[in-house]
Amino acid sequence: MLSEFDVICLLRERIEAAGTGRGDHIVVPSGDDAAVTDPGGATATSVDAIVDGVHFRRSTHPPAAIGAKALSVALSDLAAMGATPGEAYVQLGLPKDITENELAGIADGLGATAARSGIAVAGGDVVASPVLFLAITVVGHAPDVASFVTRAGARPGDALILVGALGGAAAGLALLEQPGLRKAVGGEKADGLIERQTKPRALVEAGCALAASGASAMIDVSDGLGADAGHVARASGVRLEIDLPVETICAGVEAVAEAMGRDPLALAVNGGEDYALLAALPEARLGAALEAVSKADDGPIVIGRVVVGEGVVLRGPTGREALTEGFDQVRSRALGGPT
Repeated sequence: MLSEFDVICLLRERIEAAGTGRGDHIVVPSGDDAAVTDPGGATATSVDAIVDGVHFRRSTHPPAAIGAKALSVALSDLAAMGATPGEAYVQLGLPKDITENELAGIADGLGATAARSGIAVAGGDVVASPVLFLAITVVGHAPDVASFVTRAGARPGDALILVGALGGAAAGLALLEQPGLRKAVGGEKADGLIERQTKPRALVEAGCALAASGASAMIDVSDGLGADAGHVARASGVRLEIDLPVETICAGVEAVAEAMGRDPLALAVNGGEDYALLAALPEARLGAALEAVSKADDGPIVIGRVVVGEGVVLRGPTGREALTEGFDQVRSRALGGPT
């Protein structure tokens, strides 16, 4: 059985092998009692965790996908702030039955995601745990505090942009847990939905581009568009009116929902784990913003506007209003996350 220091050495070697680099702001890297950074500007810090049986299952998620997902969901918070990724710190909880191959896979997933996003894994910790978990702290940078985008800046008259498609992760989870649903969507489409669940991508470049284009408010869609739009509405003291075109919903979501006996629109807007970006922008900045994120895989699409009032009105492609609940991390009222 590997010792704690063997595990740390394995993780560090495999992550570094992915080409993550040391990071521009790191003065003292991983290996000492603490990492030391000198960012020379403003920083944004976020913490996220994924736990076996809550956000993934070892039986259905490959180890590399677990490592990749853990870092991606944390990076998505930096994307929503318009922050340039800097450093990541990994807290890893290991159950007794974890294997060396699983650890190597988790490290490979972390390393590949770190290399792709340009973030340096600067340290972390390993502890024994009843279940596998990864808690990731990420630090992003900007020249000054004003460069970051919060949830609180949306103003009446702003347009709403969605970058990223909805419902894929929730449908992918259903396919993982109920393999018989594959026949409802077909193999290739089912595989694409499953990848939305196991290998989410943080839209870091899009977030930075929207911030640079003048976004007044932004949030990543992690708990469902309905719930996360509500966070922006409350923080900004405004009302969000959203009309979703059919292009915003992942292909195959409707078929999976109907095979499960669920409402496709509810699955799409409340499922969670899509890690799309919802941004508010002044009309004068809209054209530049759309151009800046035009190369994103899904979107960008204008989906509504900010008006005077409070709360969220969200209508689907047919004009039917959706109930906006979303995923609750504590109560696990999940359409798109394992319980």
